[in-house]
Amino acid sequence: MKPSPRRIKSSKHKVRSHFLFTLAFCLLPVTFCLPPHAPHLAIAQTIDARKAEGDRLFRQGTQQYLTSQYPAALNSWQQALQIYRAIKNRQRESTTLSSLGNIYRVLGNYDKAIEYGQQSLAIARAIQNRPGESEALVNLGLAYLFKGDYEKTIEYGQQSLAIARAIQNRRGEAVALGSLGGAYHYLGNDAKAIEYGQQKLAITRAIQDRQGEIEALNILGNVHLSLGNYTKAIEYGEQYLVITREIKNRYGESVALGNLAGAYLYLGNYAKAIEYEQQQLAIARTIKYRRGEAVALGNLGTTYRALGNYAKAIEYGEQSLAVAREIKDPEVEGLALVNLGAAYHYFGDDAKAIDYGEQSLAIARAIKNHYAEGEALGHLGIVYLEMGNYAKAIEYTQQFLAIARQINRQGEGAALGNLGLAYGYSGNNAKAITYIQQQLAITREIKDREGEGLALNNLGVTFLKAGNPTEAEKMLMRAIQVWESQRQLLGSNDANKISIFEGQSRTYRTLQQVRVAQNNPIAALEIAERGRARAFVDLLTQRLSSGDASPEIVPAPNQEQIRQIAKAQNATLVQYSIIYDTFEIQDKQVRRESALYIWVIQSTGKITFRQVDLKPLWRKHNASIASSILDTLESFPVRSRSNDSSIKPQVNFNLQRLHQLLIDPIANLLPKDPNAHVIFIPQGSLFQVPFPALQDANGTYLIQKHTILTAPSIQVLALTRQQRQKLANQPANHRGKALVLGNPTMPQVSLSLGEPKRALSPLPGAEAEARAIAPFLNTQAITGAQGTKAAIVQKMPQASMIHLATHGLLDDVRGLDSAIALAPSGKDDGLLTAEEIFDMKLQANLVVLSACNTGEGRITGDGVIGLSRSLIAAGVPSVIVSLWAVPDAPTAALMQTFYKNLQENPNKAQALRQAMLTTLKTHPQPRDWAAFTLIGEAE
Repeated sequence: MKPSPRRIKSSKHKVRSHFLFTLAFCLLPVTFCLPPHAPHLAIAQTIDARKAEGDRLFRQGTQQYLTSQYPAALNSWQQALQIYRAIKNRQRESTTLSSLGNIYRVLGNYDKAIEYGQQSLAIARAIQNRPGESEALVNLGLAYLFKGDYEKTIEYGQQSLAIARAIQNRRGEAVALGSLGGAYHYLGNDAKAIEYGQQKLAITRAIQDRQGEIEALNILGNVHLSLGNYTKAIEYGEQYLVITREIKNRYGESVALGNLAGAYLYLGNYAKAIEYEQQQLAIARTIKYRRGEAVALGNLGTTYRALGNYAKAIEYGEQSLAVAREIKDPEVEGLALVNLGAAYHYFGDDAKAIDYGEQSLAIARAIKNHYAEGEALGHLGIVYLEMGNYAKAIEYTQQFLAIARQINRQGEGAALGNLGLAYGYSGNNAKAITYIQQQLAITREIKDREGEGLALNNLGVTFLKAGNPTEAEKMLMRAIQVWESQRQLLGSNDANKISIFEGQSRTYRTLQQVRVAQNNPIAALEIAERGRARAFVDLLTQRLSSGDASPEIVPAPNQEQIRQIAKAQNATLVQYSIIYDTFEIQDKQVRRESALYIWVIQSTGKITFRQVDLKPLWRKHNASIASSILDTLESFPVRSRSNDSSIKPQVNFNLQRLHQLLIDPIANLLPKDPNAHVIFIPQGSLFQVPFPALQDANGTYLIQKHTILTAPSIQVLALTRQQRQKLANQPANHRGKALVLGNPTMPQVSLSLGEPKRALSPLPGAEAEARAIAPFLNTQAITGAQGTKAAIVQKMPQASMIHLATHGLLDDVRGLDSAIALAPSGKDDGLLTAEEIFDMKLQANLVVLSACNTGEGRITGDGVIGLSRSLIAAGVPSVIVSLWAVPDAPTAALMQTFYKNLQENPNKAQALRQAMLTTLKTHPQPRDWAAFTLIGEAE
């Protein structure tokens, strides 16, 4: 399959490369990867003992081929060939020559593959074996395909197709159509590739050729993936996978899993990609498919690199390389080298990145694989680009471009774009714009939507650098339109919308910069709002409508609607946006925090903008907002409701620094009335800021001055208000009692990979908390063995209010594995995960998770993916969660005070503030009282 390019993340520009891909993407569709078809083996046996021996050797070679024992297979087939020639069995001779050509192709000896293919074709024509001639033509075309001569592949494919149709060989016709579809896909003519793929699919289904059907589905899935139509690619991939399992084709199943993993990787859904890759690896090892094993290991390495786990990426990459070298597979070896080079580049070892790139380039040139040569050149160009060696980057990328122009339009676009970035970084904006505009023209011509969005983004960045914000705004707006059209294709798939947005969010941030540069910060606020929590907004809108139909992309609010939301909330909204730029530091391009944008929308509707320069933070203090937040959180114990209230002295310094950055610039815009609501809309690492504990220069905590809430976006606030109103309109008898749980019998968990499971420690304070709170809510506390997951899950949908005092488990990789600890029963493990809550329908107007880290999870452009988001998605308008491991006794006291306050004043935000202030008097350390935050509605 043709590898679609991966983005390399560099602050503002997006680098496009043809070398960063999962290894599975570089393998051709199954049509081309499987050994000669079995019908040749089914020819009636004769009594001739020599023929029987030849057939045995041929079958032996086929099995060796399937298990990647290429030298052994070569030997077996060579012996079979000698026997068939000796007994003058021309048909078997032709078949064996074709098989030998296939194995030389795998070994990277394309000239030898063509030589054997030509001999096979000559015999088929001499004995007038028209089906054999048709198949020999396809195999010859395949050898030329790997050599990069796509025109020759098409020529042979058309000849094969003509023969198959003339003799009415439907299977042969389908094989030829698949060959043509693959060739046109490589050439970048995806419309033609789809046409041939659809024809192949129709024929294979008509003749019930299940193997041919999966080959057609594979081609179509690959083409749609390169077009950026991820939903369609996954749809075809899933069909492909189902059939391979039905017909028990384990090789095909392995390829299907790899391709599905690739689709999810391009979406940014790394957890799903790893899940499929692990299955792919397990199958390859089970059936001793060594090439598939190398591919799966490489795929895992690529995904871990995308996750930023470079050590793991290198580990898997080294294993992939070892297998490729062991089986003497130069194609996979070259791919493993280039992907290892990319991992070392991000790991910070550019010398190794270049070394591996050069090794890969040498292999590609030795086996005359022009496509792989282009990949290696592209890799080296990008490494030199990000090292700041622009002359070398341009040199390698020009070579990449020369090859791509001969063989691949999509690669040509990628090379032009990367050249544009190299010239842009070196200060030649005019030349940069020229090259990126050429890239844009190609992406539109071949309908490469992902590439079009990247080109438009990079043009916007370059026009901004060149001092042309008007043109920059046009380009960035068009890029956003591309991104939003891609998200719309995902329908109602929340996880995929979240993932794909991660790679798109920088376009929104750059457009904010443009509008601020144009002295239009209110318009920048519209873009800031348009660039966050979009999947969440779509999801909540769909669920509030009670419809199952997938909604259109929900428009973001304009400035007038933003004003109306602030008025409806009767609150001051504070929205943050961290802006990043690329700086050249010690001859390297480095991404750093550049500015903090803050918008304050007062309850009157007035909008004010403030800007904070963040560059002095890292230039003078070697710090950042993110590191200051992390240092604060790491000052507290981080995994259990312990009673250790120790605190590092550094924490107060960081709390004051964060106040200085986040609050001081807007302090005069915040309400004077401490009971007036201030709703913070964070972004990125700011979701982890303990806003109540921020300290001004006088040591006064923010909670002492203001009533604080948070939300993932302004538009989400409007939707949680609708949730509250929807619950208020329901008859009282539709909801049951409050649900209060404390200190269930703890489940056994493994707190880190490889550790044995052990029971979580009991929480007597949580039990006392639940027993004390229950009377306020006119219910009975559930504790100990009664607090099973099964019982709690059964009660949650009817509960009018839910309070869970127990352990919380944080998942900051996937987010949806964050969990609340309940008592296990039956076959369940006692852990109620965010993923399970996400699918619930709840009627509670408030859920309090009185546990550790329940407000954390995977931080994305869509907000925090974890327990809080799942609860709001399930219908809860107000959620109270924690940002760290809260101590048992102070938390119990705080919660009792909260519910006592709530009885006297139904305003949840004010009740929580007063509970914090009360707890602060007896437990002055912020760790003991400041962890909790109210997300959503105050009333």
